[in-house]
Amino acid sequence: MVVSEAMAFDATSLLVSLLISSIGFVLLSYGRKMSRPPQLIAGLLLLAYPYFVPSVIVMLVIAAVILAALWLALQQGY
Repeated sequence: MVVSEAMAFDATSLLVSLLISSIGFVLLSYGRKMSRPPQLIAGLLLLAYPYFVPSVIVMLVIAAVILAALWLALQQGY
């Protein structure tokens, strides 16, 4: 059986996805407990997308964009 490049799992990608998903879980829990939609949405996104992105660099860039969007939303008063 040949494993494609997109499905190859290495330690780095697993650890990065675990870190990002952990941050997402904390944001989701906080957003749900405090009824804060920006944190809830950011948490859901951070929990879900690492399963679909094979590259570590792309995973980190997407996480940075989501967290920057969260920061901007909070700065705007949401």
